[in-house]
Amino acid sequence: MVEVRMRVNGAVRSLEVEPRVSLLDALRDHLGLTGTKKGCNQGACGACTVLVDGERINSCLALAVQYAGREVVTIEGVAADGQAHPLQEAFIRNDGFQCGYCTSGQICSAIGMLAEHRAGVPSAVTEHLAADVELSAAEIRERMSGNLCRCGAYNGIVESIQDVASGDPGDHDVLETVR
Repeated sequence: MVEVRMRVNGAVRSLEVEPRVSLLDALRDHLGLTGTKKGCNQGACGACTVLVDGERINSCLALAVQYAGREVVTIEGVAADGQAHPLQEAFIRNDGFQCGYCTSGQICSAIGMLAEHRAGVPSAVTEHLAADVELSAAEIRERMSGNLCRCGAYNGIVESIQDVASGDPGDHDVLETVR
């Protein structure tokens, strides 16, 4: 067993795990944070997406011991002060989910994706690398392609991300609302 200390959703947490325990299993089984879902357990579906130091990762592919001392945000940590995150509100407003199983991973991934876009990170469909990239539906679909939805709620997911991305930057900062 190895002791792992990390900040999870704003609180320092310490847990004893075997070195081979995935971050996903540590979050779900050891910390009781079941909002992060185990879909394929192979990194192909994105249901387990969380934010580590502001970047999105598939937690099923990561060992918990690799993230000692890091900041981990799960779906349970994206709301602030009892207020739903703007993406959570947009998913509800635009019917960006059906069964809801992939929704936590979709939202965490979208938060990370919007941060990548703001930082100027291009995608495979970005036409002009030197110009500001418009978050068109095609751009969003490409950037979110690692997150699958078996119900097919993609149109609502894309609309939700577009709503948040096109909002007045003064209204909210997608990353500021994450602890």
